[in-house]
Amino acid sequence: MAAWRERLAGVRGVLLDISGVLYDGGAGGGVPIAGSVEAVARLKHSRLKMRLCTNESQRSRGELVGLLRRLGFDVSEAEVTAPAPAACQILRARGLRPHLLIHEGVRSEFDQIDTSNPNCVVIADAAEEFSYQNMNKAFQVLMELENPVLISLGKGRYYKETSGLMLDVGAYMKALEYACGIEAEVVGKPSPEFFKSALQEMGVEAHQAIMIGDDIVGDVGGAQRCGMRALQVRTGKFRPSDEHHPEVQADGYVDNLAEAVNLLLKHADP
Repeated sequence: MAAWRERLAGVRGVLLDISGVLYDGGAGGGVPIAGSVEAVARLKHSRLKMRLCTNESQRSRGELVGLLRRLGFDVSEAEVTAPAPAACQILRARGLRPHLLIHEGVRSEFDQIDTSNPNCVVIADAAEEFSYQNMNKAFQVLMELENPVLISLGKGRYYKETSGLMLDVGAYMKALEYACGIEAEVVGKPSPEFFKSALQEMGVEAHQAIMIGDDIVGDVGGAQRCGMRALQVRTGKFRPSDEHHPEVQADGYVDNLAEAVNLLLKHADP
């Protein structure tokens, strides 16, 4: 690989994944990853712009920020790009009334959305709500529609909590795609529109931005397809095989967010 200075030249903005980069979820809300609280503080006080870009769909944006603040992170709702608010914009713009297969923790994001007589399904990381009964109901709604629309908040395969790896929404999204013979619309990473929205909110062009995440496909691959650079941290869901992924190669691999921020502050020259 090229030297770090060459790889990080011209970076003006940093997108940070949250789960697996800032903290690992779990009992009591989770625990911050070593050095991440200080790394975010250093980044926010630097010349670089920063934005949080997450597929979190078990909590509302307000609840997520509240958790992060309790863990020691100095962040605000205005700094977070999340899929539920983006999905609500799409639903309103297209006159869609969703059947919701989502976690109770994020349901408040949809309070102002008409859910009567559904003409689409929205699926998110519903955790224990992914019962046969609830999956079958979503399947039935889709099959009764002349033009079925399935909107998925992200398409991750799994994520990491303190207790171990956890199945993510992507596995259930694929089940509905297969059963209904349709393709879901993904709102969240790795959707190009989602990354572009985060870049616009941060005020930088793709070639001036870098993504830092633990997901080689959703974070790294998704960002690179949008013209961004991307680093993978060896925390969260990272697996050693990620460094030899057949389709995606990060612009760099770092042990944690703290190391990534050290490199950025040393070598990036916006």
